[in-house]
Amino acid sequence: MTSTIRATAPHVSAMRLPLIDAAPDGTLPPLPKSAWLEIDLDALKANVRLMRGLLPPGVRVEPVVKADAYGHGAVAVARALIDDGIESVGVATFDEALELRQAGIVVPIVILFPIPAELAPEALTRCLSITVGDRLLLTRTLAALDAMPAPADGETGRLAVHLEVETGLGRGGVHPEDVPAVAALIEANPRTRLVGLWSHLQAADDRNVTNGQDGRFGTAAALLEDAGMSLPARHIAASGGVLAATAGTYDVVRVGLAQYGIVPDGMAVADENAVAAAGLTPVMSLRARPVRVAWLDAGTGVSYGPTFTTTRRTCVATLPVGYADGFPRSLSNKAQLLVRGVRVPQIGTVAMDAIMVDVTDVPGGPVTIDDEFTIFGAQRGQSISAVELARWGNTISYEVVTAMSGRLPRVYYAAAKPVGMRVVACGSTRARGEFDAERAAAFEDGPGPMGCE
Repeated sequence: MTSTIRATAPHVSAMRLPLIDAAPDGTLPPLPKSAWLEIDLDALKANVRLMRGLLPPGVRVEPVVKADAYGHGAVAVARALIDDGIESVGVATFDEALELRQAGIVVPIVILFPIPAELAPEALTRCLSITVGDRLLLTRTLAALDAMPAPADGETGRLAVHLEVETGLGRGGVHPEDVPAVAALIEANPRTRLVGLWSHLQAADDRNVTNGQDGRFGTAAALLEDAGMSLPARHIAASGGVLAATAGTYDVVRVGLAQYGIVPDGMAVADENAVAAAGLTPVMSLRARPVRVAWLDAGTGVSYGPTFTTTRRTCVATLPVGYADGFPRSLSNKAQLLVRGVRVPQIGTVAMDAIMVDVTDVPGGPVTIDDEFTIFGAQRGQSISAVELARWGNTISYEVVTAMSGRLPRVYYAAAKPVGMRVVACGSTRARGEFDAERAAAFEDGPGPMGCE
């Protein structure tokens, strides 16, 4: 139901980073950096449809676009999924939700991590759903809402609250036996309503651990019903729980990493879901062109330290990607890249703004600054995955994609054609078709967003 409460906060920029539409002929302004991320929106939509196909009828998919949509760009990703029929999205923080609202996203937005109590009134005016999992924080949240001015005649609206249950992750939520009492506090307040009961899995592919969590979650729901309260929407499974087929899907499934085309690291996928897991397509690729290609004599140190010294006359390409862009220093002298469909080694210490690559043996003539390198993604039938990059860096694929810096331009593709670009900044001469201004103004002046009572 549409809220009659209006957002009264001053209008601010709709997003941290300008988002630019392609011109009618498909062209974009020049990239500000010769390293960029390519985001395949068609693959994104296909992945979500594939995950939806694994669920029983009536179970709703709620894509998680926290952490800037796992580095892919929250506004562009949310818009693409909503255009494809998605009805709500999840984020982790208040400002992530605010970014979407100010960019004109009007579907329900669930903030999955508790917010400071003093932000609850603005969450209400913005029609954002919040999470509570601590009784003291809930008490302070209710007090902040009680201190709001009395609603004007005709105004309605209650803050949507998802109650988190501690089922075994050890990170957040109230214990199952406390759920009825905490839920009663939420329902008794005229400014709040209970819309969700949820938890999070600790080891989604460990059936014994997950069964225990699922059982405790079921106990919490049963206690709520025994207390005479209606069950709100329940959700416990995310990408791993669905692919491993270990947890109940209940009413909603929060799909995160899988929608970006990556199977959670080390996940033991259930046999019945193996085909679907294999069908997930990575959405993000990181590419770059060299800023210099030069021959170095044997005995030349490369980059800081040096941690690499040439043992022969070596052709070295310098790419404008470093740890400030999300390519970690831990990958120094370990990673491989693709150029012309051939794997080449990264050499020397990863710097803040640059990495060096040995291209001496690349066939087809000398490598030049016009050659395109793939740091992860596919090229000429070969590929390097985020999972592989994570393995070299002793981390997980989640960290690889979410670590991609905001200063890397994102170029968005649909039907194999560029449809938009996100950059750090752009002047008026470059910002044709800029997304944020008109949509944000329309939100501030138009009807309230969905999801409020």
